[in-house]
Amino acid sequence: MTTLVCTSASDAATRATRTRSYPSFSSYVKARQPVLLRTARSLTANPSDAEDLLQTALTKTYVAWDRIEDHRALDGYVRRALLNTRTSQWRKRKVDEFACEELPEPEGLPAADPAEQQALHDAMWRAITKLPARQRAMVVLRYYEDLSEAQTAEVLGVSVGTVKSAVSRALGKLREDPELIPVRQETPRPAAEQAVG
Repeated sequence: MTTLVCTSASDAATRATRTRSYPSFSSYVKARQPVLLRTARSLTANPSDAEDLLQTALTKTYVAWDRIEDHRALDGYVRRALLNTRTSQWRKRKVDEFACEELPEPEGLPAADPAEQQALHDAMWRAITKLPARQRAMVVLRYYEDLSEAQTAEVLGVSVGTVKSAVSRALGKLREDPELIPVRQETPRPAAEQAVG
């Protein structure tokens, strides 16, 4: 025996709209998944977490599919869902704290006195200003601007060998500078390298 079910026109329209949204949503996901997955990977370090994040964002997008009026802005909607989901995960993360008798931090070097570091920095700059202009430029580019020898050579328009020899001579002069001799006796590193940090 067949039971007749009477549905209203609005119910039928809603079902028809949902039926039409499946292929549209599916085609969107098939077309845009690689791009959206790259976005998800930029938000989390673990590839598996990125896939889960994208899946959650796409689920939220699917639920809101009928309410999204401008389908040209879907990527923005999904990216916002990715970001909001990641932010919620970050806020909910559990931070474990364990009480222990000893601090877990390793014993390191004692913190340097800021006044001593400033005095060393000033002494280093005074010693560098005594160098010839070309050597001074190379030392500044190599140790203060942290350029490679090749980059320094390119900036100054000289060969890499010229940079190596000039920097070597400059460091030799800095090692002999009377202001820096007490510093050199206290530490095994060259004074120029120590003052750079």
